Amino acid sequence: MADTAPQPNKRKRELDAEEAEAPSTEGKEAGVGNGTSTPVRLPFSGFRVKKVLRESARDKIIFLHGKVNEASGDGDGEDAIVILEKTPFQVDHVAQLLKGSPELQLQFSNDIYSTYHLFPPRQLSDVKTTVVYPATEKHLQKYLHRDLRLVRETGDDYRNVTLPHLESQSLSVQLDDLYLIAICHRRDIKSLRDLTPEHLPLLRNILQEGQEAILQRYQVAGDRLRVYLHYLPSYYHLHVHFTALGFEAPGAGVERAHLLAEVIENLEQDPEHYGRRTLTFALRADDPLLALLQEAQRS
Repeated sequence: MADTAPQPNKRKRELDAEEAEAPSTEGKEAGVGNGTSTPVRLPFSGFRVKKVLRESARDKIIFLHGKVNEASGDGDGEDAIVILEKTPFQVDHVAQLLKGSPELQLQFSNDIYSTYHLFPPRQLSDVKTTVVYPATEKHLQKYLHRDLRLVRETGDDYRNVTLPHLESQSLSVQLDDLYLIAICHRRDIKSLRDLTPEHLPLLRNILQEGQEAILQRYQVAGDRLRVYLHYLPSYYHLHVHFTALGFEAPGAGVERAHLLAEVIENLEQDPEHYGRRTLTFALRADDPLLALLQEAQRS
């Protein structure tokens, strides 16, 4: 049986990692770093926005590249990255937003419906701010938005292009952006492409026992779960993702996620389904694999 374990959200892990890289002021001022309200200052002066590296209206987050310390006479200043993220509502405090006479600005009104901009009090309007300073070119590239391209990979493309490329790389073993995953003990199954009818007992076992374990531990029934594999996966050791249907998990889109129940059915009907089928997935525009596949498909 595969191991099932909770995993943190990918974006949260990225931001937590950046917080670890940010200059620490612990010990310089009382209370810093322990969640108290002691006022602190940013580790630089000024911030002139040079570029919006990335933004997401859905996640309410923006990544800014700026120049700092320009007034200090230090040449052209230094590079810094500031990540601004609107924090989630705290259920215990949300009622305070509507107490008394909140400051409102009417946006729209029609019969019984009206929309406002509400300006919350200071203690309820915090913005999580992550600072990377000084920022290197590597940091800038990490957060820069990348265009994506859809590619269609045939079975021959996988054997002749993708697999040799993957084997030439140092394959990542970092866990994915999932809420729960089941990791197969077998190490000879890298991805969806390796699956054959030989693996059907394993796949059925992961689906059934994974759902039963989640029901027992979290009281979430199987018909409220999205159970799927990624292709391309984030790391090449067979693993299955379990997420609640209401959770908008990254990577759950049609160009990457393959429902486990349908994978099982496809293998039952065609033993060579995943060895021969053309699979569509997205790659970053600067991914070397994209160029290799495009070149192979032109020839």
